[in-house]
Amino acid sequence: MPRYFLGIDGGQSSTKAVIGDENGRILGVGRGGPCNHVATSEARSRFVNAITGCVRGACFEAGLDAAAIRFASACLGLSGGPANKQAILSEILASDRLLVTHDAPIALSGALAGEPGIVVIAGTGSIAFGRNAEDRTARAGGWGYLFGDEGGAFWIVRQALRAALSWEEGWGRPTALRAMLLDHSGARSINDLMHRCYTPEFPRARVASFSLLVNHAAESGDPLALKILAEAAHELAALARAVSSQLFQPTPSSSGQPVPCAYIGGVFRSRILLALFRQSLERGLGLVATAPTHDPATGALLEAYRAVGAIPQGIVRRF
Repeated sequence: MPRYFLGIDGGQSSTKAVIGDENGRILGVGRGGPCNHVATSEARSRFVNAITGCVRGACFEAGLDAAAIRFASACLGLSGGPANKQAILSEILASDRLLVTHDAPIALSGALAGEPGIVVIAGTGSIAFGRNAEDRTARAGGWGYLFGDEGGAFWIVRQALRAALSWEEGWGRPTALRAMLLDHSGARSINDLMHRCYTPEFPRARVASFSLLVNHAAESGDPLALKILAEAAHELAALARAVSSQLFQPTPSSSGQPVPCAYIGGVFRSRILLALFRQSLERGLGLVATAPTHDPATGALLEAYRAVGAIPQGIVRRF
Protein backbone atom coordinates (compact mmCIF):
# COMPACT_ATOMS: atom_id res chain seq x y z
CA MET A 1 0.00 0.00 0.00
CA PRO A 2 1.32 3.50 -0.79
CA ARG A 3 2.18 5.70 2.17
CA TYR A 4 1.10 9.32 2.33
CA PHE A 5 2.50 12.17 4.41
CA LEU A 6 0.86 15.41 5.55
CA GLY A 7 2.27 18.83 6.37
CA ILE A 8 0.16 21.73 7.65
CA ASP A 9 1.07 25.34 8.25
CA GLY A 10 -1.63 26.86 10.47
CA GLY A 11 -1.49 30.61 10.92
CA GLN A 12 -3.40 33.63 12.14
CA SER A 13 -4.75 34.44 8.70
CA SER A 14 -4.88 31.11 6.83
CA THR A 15 -4.02 27.41 6.91
CA LYS A 16 -2.28 25.38 4.21
CA ALA A 17 -2.03 21.59 3.88
CA VAL A 18 0.39 19.68 1.65
CA ILE A 19 0.18 15.94 0.93
CA GLY A 20 3.21 14.04 -0.34
CA ASP A 21 3.96 10.46 -1.27
CA GLU A 22 6.92 8.45 0.02
CA ASN A 23 9.11 9.63 -2.87
CA GLY A 24 8.77 13.29 -1.98
CA ARG A 25 6.24 14.18 -4.67
CA ILE A 26 3.68 16.78 -3.62
CA LEU A 27 0.34 15.34 -4.72
CA GLY A 28 -2.10 17.94 -3.43
CA VAL A 29 -2.39 21.31 -1.71
CA GLY A 30 -5.40 22.64 0.18
CA ARG A 31 -6.18 25.86 2.02
CA GLY A 32 -8.40 26.87 4.92
CA GLY A 33 -9.07 29.72 7.30
CA PRO A 34 -7.15 30.81 10.43
CA CYS A 35 -6.54 28.28 13.20
CA ASN A 36 -4.38 29.87 15.85
CA HIS A 37 -6.66 29.58 18.92
CA VAL A 38 -8.93 26.96 20.51
CA ALA A 39 -9.72 28.66 23.82
CA THR A 40 -13.45 29.07 23.16
CA SER A 41 -16.02 26.81 21.52
CA GLU A 42 -16.22 29.22 18.58
CA ALA A 43 -12.43 29.22 18.18
CA ARG A 44 -12.32 25.42 18.43
CA SER A 45 -14.95 25.11 15.72
CA ARG A 46 -13.00 27.52 13.50
CA PHE A 47 -9.83 25.53 14.16
CA VAL A 48 -11.46 22.20 13.24
CA ASN A 49 -13.01 23.67 10.10
CA ALA A 50 -9.69 25.13 8.98
CA ILE A 51 -7.81 21.86 9.45
CA THR A 52 -10.42 19.56 7.95
CA GLY A 53 -11.12 21.99 5.12
CA CYS A 54 -7.52 22.30 3.97
CA VAL A 55 -6.95 18.53 4.27
CA ARG A 56 -10.06 17.85 2.19
CA GLY A 57 -8.82 20.30 -0.42
CA ALA A 58 -5.39 18.66 -0.56
CA CYS A 59 -6.96 15.19 -0.79
CA PHE A 60 -9.25 16.31 -3.61
CA GLU A 61 -6.31 17.65 -5.60
CA ALA A 62 -4.36 14.46 -4.91
CA GLY A 63 -7.26 12.21 -5.93
CA LEU A 64 -7.52 10.69 -2.45
CA ASP A 65 -10.55 9.94 -0.26
CA ALA A 66 -10.36 12.37 2.67
CA ALA A 67 -12.76 10.24 4.71
CA ALA A 68 -10.70 7.07 4.34
CA ILE A 69 -7.06 8.19 4.22
CA ARG A 70 -4.64 7.40 7.02
CA PHE A 71 -1.30 9.18 6.90
CA ALA A 72 1.98 7.46 7.70
CA SER A 73 3.07 10.69 9.38
CA ALA A 74 1.65 14.18 9.81
CA CYS A 75 3.29 17.36 11.08
CA LEU A 76 1.41 20.54 11.94
CA GLY A 77 3.18 23.79 12.69
CA LEU A 78 0.67 26.08 14.37
CA SER A 79 0.78 29.75 15.23
CA GLY A 80 0.46 29.99 18.98
CA GLY A 81 2.01 26.55 19.47
CA PRO A 82 0.57 23.10 20.15
CA ALA A 83 -1.03 23.78 23.54
CA ASN A 84 -4.54 22.26 23.84
CA LYS A 85 -4.53 21.20 20.17
CA GLN A 86 -2.97 17.72 20.17
CA ALA A 87 -6.10 15.99 21.51
CA ILE A 88 -8.36 17.78 19.02
CA LEU A 89 -6.10 16.86 16.12
CA SER A 90 -5.97 13.22 17.22
CA GLU A 91 -9.75 13.11 16.84
CA ILE A 92 -9.93 14.63 13.34
CA LEU A 93 -6.74 13.32 11.68
CA ALA A 94 -5.89 9.66 11.16
CA SER A 95 -2.12 9.32 11.25
CA ASP A 96 0.34 6.72 12.52
CA ARG A 97 2.62 9.53 13.71
CA LEU A 98 1.26 12.94 14.68
CA LEU A 99 3.71 15.74 15.40
CA VAL A 100 2.31 19.09 16.56
CA THR A 101 4.70 22.01 16.97
CA HIS A 102 4.83 25.78 16.55
CA ASP A 103 5.38 27.59 13.29
CA ALA A 104 9.11 28.38 13.54
CA PRO A 105 10.47 24.79 13.10
CA ILE A 106 8.46 24.21 9.94
CA ALA A 107 9.48 27.60 8.57
CA LEU A 108 13.13 26.65 9.11
CA SER A 109 12.73 23.20 7.60
CA GLY A 110 11.02 24.59 4.53
CA ALA A 111 13.32 27.55 4.06
CA LEU A 112 16.50 25.43 4.20
CA ALA A 113 15.04 22.20 2.78
CA GLY A 114 15.60 20.39 6.07
CA GLU A 115 19.27 21.37 6.44
CA PRO A 116 20.81 22.96 9.57
CA GLY A 117 20.80 26.73 9.83
CA ILE A 118 18.68 29.66 10.94
CA VAL A 119 15.46 31.29 9.80
CA VAL A 120 14.36 34.82 10.65
CA ILE A 121 10.60 35.32 10.42
CA ALA A 122 9.37 38.89 10.19
CA GLY A 123 5.64 39.29 9.63
CA THR A 124 3.43 41.14 12.10
CA GLY A 125 5.93 40.06 14.74
CA SER A 126 9.43 38.60 14.60
CA ILE A 127 11.41 35.57 15.74
CA ALA A 128 14.60 33.73 14.84
CA PHE A 129 14.88 29.96 15.09
CA GLY A 130 17.72 27.59 14.35
CA ARG A 131 18.81 23.96 14.35
CA ASN A 132 22.35 22.60 14.10
CA ALA A 133 23.77 19.31 12.79
CA GLU A 134 23.43 17.77 16.27
CA ASP A 135 19.68 18.51 16.14
CA ARG A 136 19.87 21.09 18.92
CA THR A 137 17.50 24.02 18.51
CA ALA A 138 17.41 27.58 19.79
CA ARG A 139 15.27 30.65 19.39
CA ALA A 140 15.48 34.38 19.96
CA GLY A 141 12.64 36.91 20.02
CA GLY A 142 9.00 36.12 19.44
CA TRP A 143 7.99 37.89 22.64
CA GLY A 144 4.87 39.50 21.22
CA TYR A 145 4.05 43.12 20.43
CA LEU A 146 3.99 44.27 24.08
CA PHE A 147 7.50 43.12 24.96
CA GLY A 148 9.37 42.66 21.70
CA ASP A 149 8.82 41.63 18.08
CA GLU A 150 11.61 44.02 17.08
CA GLY A 151 11.84 44.50 13.33
CA GLY A 152 8.37 43.11 12.69
CA ALA A 153 5.67 45.05 10.88
CA PHE A 154 3.87 46.17 14.05
CA TRP A 155 7.17 47.38 15.53
CA ILE A 156 7.95 49.30 12.32
CA VAL A 157 4.56 51.04 12.43
CA ARG A 158 4.93 51.83 16.12
CA GLN A 159 8.23 53.58 15.36
CA ALA A 160 6.61 55.45 12.47
CA LEU A 161 3.70 56.60 14.64
CA ARG A 162 6.14 57.81 17.30
CA ALA A 163 8.08 59.78 14.70
CA ALA A 164 4.93 61.31 13.21
CA LEU A 165 3.45 62.08 16.62
CA SER A 166 6.61 63.82 17.85
CA TRP A 167 6.63 66.07 14.77
CA GLU A 168 2.93 66.80 15.22
CA GLU A 169 3.61 67.91 18.79
CA GLY A 170 6.45 70.17 17.68
CA TRP A 171 9.49 68.40 19.11
CA GLY A 172 10.31 65.93 16.33
CA ARG A 173 11.77 66.15 12.86
CA PRO A 174 9.57 66.64 9.77
CA THR A 175 8.57 63.42 8.01
CA ALA A 176 6.34 62.38 5.13
CA LEU A 177 5.06 59.58 7.36
CA ARG A 178 2.52 61.87 9.05
CA ALA A 179 0.63 62.74 5.87
CA MET A 180 0.80 59.17 4.58
CA LEU A 181 -0.55 57.69 7.81
CA LEU A 182 -3.39 60.19 8.02
CA ASP A 183 -4.37 59.75 4.38
CA HIS A 184 -4.37 55.96 4.65
CA SER A 185 -6.21 55.73 7.99
CA GLY A 186 -8.67 58.61 7.66
CA ALA A 187 -7.69 59.86 11.11
CA ARG A 188 -7.86 63.60 11.91
CA SER A 189 -4.41 63.67 13.47
CA ILE A 190 -1.68 61.27 14.53
CA ASN A 191 -2.90 61.70 18.10
CA ASP A 192 -6.35 60.59 16.91
CA LEU A 193 -4.80 57.64 15.05
CA MET A 194 -2.82 56.64 18.13
CA HIS A 195 -6.01 56.45 20.20
CA ARG A 196 -7.79 54.50 17.47
CA CYS A 197 -5.01 51.90 17.64
CA TYR A 198 -6.28 50.99 21.11
CA THR A 199 -9.73 50.13 19.75
CA PRO A 200 -11.16 47.09 17.92
CA GLU A 201 -11.31 49.28 14.80
CA PHE A 202 -7.54 48.84 14.47
CA PRO A 203 -6.52 45.27 15.36
CA ARG A 204 -2.81 44.43 15.28
CA ALA A 205 -2.93 43.07 11.75
CA ARG A 206 -4.43 46.32 10.43
CA VAL A 207 -1.86 48.43 12.27
CA ALA A 208 0.94 46.19 10.97
CA SER A 209 -0.27 46.66 7.39
CA PHE A 210 0.76 50.33 7.63
CA SER A 211 4.38 49.15 7.41
CA LEU A 212 3.95 49.33 3.63
CA LEU A 213 3.62 53.10 4.02
CA VAL A 214 6.95 53.23 5.83
CA ASN A 215 8.56 51.40 2.94
CA HIS A 216 6.97 53.77 0.41
CA ALA A 217 8.23 56.76 2.40
CA ALA A 218 11.72 55.26 2.54
CA GLU A 219 11.71 54.66 -1.21
CA SER A 220 10.82 58.33 -1.64
CA GLY A 221 13.86 59.28 0.42
CA ASP A 222 12.25 60.19 3.76
CA PRO A 223 15.15 60.14 6.26
CA LEU A 224 13.09 58.99 9.24
CA ALA A 225 11.48 56.15 7.29
CA LEU A 226 14.92 55.03 6.09
CA LYS A 227 16.17 55.16 9.69
CA ILE A 228 13.27 53.02 10.90
CA LEU A 229 13.90 50.36 8.25
CA ALA A 230 17.62 50.38 9.06
CA GLU A 231 16.86 49.86 12.75
CA ALA A 232 14.43 47.05 11.90
CA ALA A 233 17.05 45.32 9.75
CA HIS A 234 19.61 45.65 12.52
CA GLU A 235 17.24 44.15 15.11
CA LEU A 236 16.36 41.19 12.86
CA ALA A 237 20.03 40.49 12.18
CA ALA A 238 20.70 40.65 15.93
CA LEU A 239 18.10 37.91 16.50
CA ALA A 240 19.86 35.70 13.97
CA ARG A 241 23.25 36.29 15.59
CA ALA A 242 21.79 35.44 19.00
CA VAL A 243 20.62 32.06 17.69
CA SER A 244 23.94 31.47 15.96
CA SER A 245 25.83 32.11 19.19
CA GLN A 246 23.81 29.36 20.88
CA LEU A 247 24.14 26.73 18.16
CA PHE A 248 27.12 27.36 15.93
CA GLN A 249 29.91 28.62 18.15
CA PRO A 250 32.87 28.74 18.36
CA THR A 251 33.03 27.88 14.64
CA PRO A 252 30.30 28.90 12.17
CA SER A 253 29.56 25.28 11.26
CA SER A 254 31.14 21.85 11.36
CA SER A 255 32.45 22.34 7.81
CA GLY A 256 33.82 25.80 8.52
CA GLN A 257 31.39 27.29 6.00
CA PRO A 258 29.05 30.21 6.80
CA VAL A 259 25.76 29.24 8.41
CA PRO A 260 22.78 29.87 6.09
CA CYS A 261 20.17 32.26 7.47
CA ALA A 262 16.90 32.28 5.52
CA TYR A 263 14.45 35.13 5.72
CA ILE A 264 10.68 34.86 5.37
CA GLY A 265 7.68 37.08 6.07
CA GLY A 266 6.06 40.16 4.61
CA VAL A 267 8.58 42.60 6.09
CA PHE A 268 11.27 41.24 3.77
CA ARG A 269 9.26 42.29 0.72
CA SER A 270 10.83 45.68 1.28
CA ARG A 271 13.88 45.79 -0.99
CA ILE A 272 15.43 48.45 1.21
CA LEU A 273 15.01 46.49 4.44
CA LEU A 274 16.20 43.23 2.86
CA ALA A 275 19.36 44.87 1.53
CA LEU A 276 20.05 46.43 4.93
CA PHE A 277 19.36 43.10 6.65
CA ARG A 278 21.87 41.34 4.39
CA GLN A 279 24.49 43.99 5.11
CA SER A 280 23.94 43.86 8.86
CA LEU A 281 23.80 40.06 8.99
CA GLU A 282 26.93 39.46 6.91
CA ARG A 283 28.99 42.27 8.43
CA GLY A 284 30.60 39.76 10.74
CA LEU A 285 31.83 36.28 9.82
CA GLY A 286 29.73 33.16 10.00
CA LEU A 287 26.27 33.98 8.62
CA VAL A 288 25.02 34.33 5.07
CA ALA A 289 21.50 35.45 4.09
CA THR A 290 19.63 33.12 1.77
CA ALA A 291 16.22 33.15 0.12
CA PRO A 292 13.88 30.37 1.29
CA THR A 293 13.76 27.16 -0.74
CA HIS A 294 10.24 26.06 0.26
CA ASP A 295 7.32 27.55 2.16
CA PRO A 296 6.46 26.56 5.77
CA ALA A 297 3.74 24.08 4.71
CA THR A 298 6.30 22.15 2.68
CA GLY A 299 8.59 22.45 5.69
CA ALA A 300 5.90 20.75 7.77
CA LEU A 301 5.78 17.97 5.18
CA LEU A 302 9.55 17.56 5.45
CA GLU A 303 9.22 17.34 9.23
CA ALA A 304 6.54 14.65 8.79
CA TYR A 305 9.02 12.63 6.75
CA ARG A 306 11.80 13.28 9.26
CA ALA A 307 9.64 12.16 12.20
CA VAL A 308 9.60 8.60 10.86
CA GLY A 309 13.03 8.56 9.23
CA ALA A 310 11.63 8.60 5.69
CA ILE A 311 13.33 11.72 4.34
CA PRO A 312 13.14 11.75 0.51
CA GLN A 313 15.94 12.90 -1.77
CA GLY A 314 14.01 16.04 -2.63
CA ILE A 315 10.59 17.64 -2.86
CA VAL A 316 8.91 17.91 -6.26
CA ARG A 317 5.44 18.77 -7.49
CA ARG A 318 3.49 16.07 -9.28
CA PHE A 319 2.28 18.61 -11.82
